[in-house]
Amino acid sequence: MTPAPSASSVPSVPSVRVVAAVDIGGTLTKAALVDEGLLEVTRVSVPTPPDVAHDLGAHVSAVVDRLLVGATAAGRAVEAVGCGVVVPGLVDERAGVGLLSVNLGWRDLPIGDLVGVATGLPTVVGHDVRAGLVAETRLGAARGARHALFVPLGTGIAGALMVDGHVLTGGGWAGELGHVPVDPDGPPCPCGATGCLEVLASASAVSRAYRERTGRPAEAREVAARVEAGEPDAVAVWSVAVSALARAVLATVTITGVDLVLVGGGLAQSGETLLAPLRREIDARRTFQRPPRVVHAALGDRAGCLGAACLAWDAARSAVAVG
Repeated sequence: MTPAPSASSVPSVPSVRVVAAVDIGGTLTKAALVDEGLLEVTRVSVPTPPDVAHDLGAHVSAVVDRLLVGATAAGRAVEAVGCGVVVPGLVDERAGVGLLSVNLGWRDLPIGDLVGVATGLPTVVGHDVRAGLVAETRLGAARGARHALFVPLGTGIAGALMVDGHVLTGGGWAGELGHVPVDPDGPPCPCGATGCLEVLASASAVSRAYRERTGRPAEAREVAARVEAGEPDAVAVWSVAVSALARAVLATVTITGVDLVLVGGGLAQSGETLLAPLRREIDARRTFQRPPRVVHAALGDRAGCLGAACLAWDAARSAVAVG
């Protein structure tokens, strides 16, 4: 890895302490250098290699190098003090290990060690959605909240929970909301169960259900537009997805007591077309539970990357305090 530019290499510009924040997705790797105020100094987005599991350290190191070069080209002198990496799947944050990612092709991958050696930076590892919730609590729609559920709706469905101000990890197993069965008569799920939330309410599920009902292909965003136009088939498909999501959210509210629900991901780009009926469905099903606020997540596809920065800065400050 190329050494981070120092103040002496750019003497006319004060050096800024930054962390490298890297969000590795199945398609794209989004990364940024982020200062202590959680402002992005520079950012990049690059394709995630299909074989990223075989040389993860080299991939992250190349991305960080590109960020540092970009900062220098922009006349910014930076000092990298840490790296945060977030990934999907099952993640043991404490051990820095990716327990399982079917999409990225790894099991028991020592992400923290690999990235730390390749970059030469102290590295912290997190789950992309749990890290996204951390970012939303500090910069986004969950600021000031102590109990929240974050549900990104994309090709799949994940979840992250904060209760009493603590984000739940469960040793890496917490938050798999997409694989909660909500309809015993629903379609089979790749996980082996039947009627999971993910096969009923994800963007891919909406697209598939519309195609099966009408014989016409349509992306989820197109289905949403047809719902707004009042097309009966689209409304019927949308209603199934909303009902499934409402059941899963209400079960989570009942068990955990969260009073804020952040809905993110591609499907949430439909805005009130999704959120308004979701609120109505939750209220219709709710009995004794306190009503949750259901809102759009604020940080969009930057939540994971900014969450990685939050984790890296937390680790950097802890290291200084211990030292």
